[in-house]
Amino acid sequence: MPDNLKKRRDKFKTAARGQTGPAEATEKKPLFGGGRISRVMKTQFSVQFSTLQDAGLPVLRSLKILEGQMRPGRFKTVLQAVSEDVEGGSPLSEALSKHPKVFDALYVNVVRAGEAGGMLTEVFQRLAEFMERSDKLVRRVRGALAYPSFVVLFAAGVLTFIMIVVVPQFEEIFSGLGRDLPAMTEMLIGFSKAIGDYWFLLPLVPLAFWGLWKMIRKSPGGLYATDKFKLKMPLFGNLIRKTQVSRFARTLGTLSSSGVPLLESLDIVRGTSTNEVLGQTVDKVKASVSEGESIAQPLGESGIFDDMVVNMVDVGEETGELDRMLMKVADRFDDEVDSTVAAMLSILEPLLIVVMGVVVGFIVVALFMPLLELQGNI
Repeated sequence: MPDNLKKRRDKFKTAARGQTGPAEATEKKPLFGGGRISRVMKTQFSVQFSTLQDAGLPVLRSLKILEGQMRPGRFKTVLQAVSEDVEGGSPLSEALSKHPKVFDALYVNVVRAGEAGGMLTEVFQRLAEFMERSDKLVRRVRGALAYPSFVVLFAAGVLTFIMIVVVPQFEEIFSGLGRDLPAMTEMLIGFSKAIGDYWFLLPLVPLAFWGLWKMIRKSPGGLYATDKFKLKMPLFGNLIRKTQVSRFARTLGTLSSSGVPLLESLDIVRGTSTNEVLGQTVDKVKASVSEGESIAQPLGESGIFDDMVVNMVDVGEETGELDRMLMKVADRFDDEVDSTVAAMLSILEPLLIVVMGVVVGFIVVALFMPLLELQGNI
């Protein structure tokens, strides 16, 4: 268990010792439960529920305690409904499955497997660790994209200001010279006029690309082609591939270690896949398993998983420790995502500086070339 999850669990265990009686819901369920339920909230719920189960409390009382200490909002409303269903005799997994937007198929099936094996404490610990590591991976990728995105947007704003405000002032100066302007200057002035006349179309350009991208992805062929393009992109493609491999391995490893049957686990992995190329690979893996074949072969043929991953999965199948090998793969690729992000930023920073230098240099040369030519003639 990661250190931050362990500290959170120990802290809650200390607080839970003060709960001597059954916690009762003090508020009626609101008609419209507002508020967003983040993965952080679900991670915290999983850690706390695991702690209460480890302390020997019944499922219903654990739910009542967590519901009672939660602030009013959508998650409190959902827990009230889950508590009512469990109190009415429903299994916990069935009560959770009635709220698919909060507890997805992976969460529900892991809990169902934990109920069947009498391991609710362990499976909730695994769920908390899974969500914590998945969120950490997403934060790494978003952090890698934040800096270059900010630089590009800032640079685009500065260049737009130069084109709309600065270049027209130089154009007025050039118009009084009575001389033909260099080609670079004519090109810059023409570009400036186009932006000045059609500035209101600038926000529509990224929206048009986004709309075209979404339209292409509506068809199965377009979805596969765009997801394959993502994996082949310069700089970002390798990062996306490693993120997908890590997510696949951790999801399947978590399900397998929790006792969910392999074919059912593959269905869940397919449903949670965010890349169609990987999704079709999972379909091939499922077909291979259904025919009694190995998992490793279709993974090796996909082009997404490297030889080391394929061999580790193969060894895991042979030794009966597939879940442990998958978690090792996920941990390894989490570390590789870190190194890839660092390497990508080390390349992007000077690359952006060079591109901006070229653009600014072109503008400066184009603006001052006519003045230098005039000075030379004088």
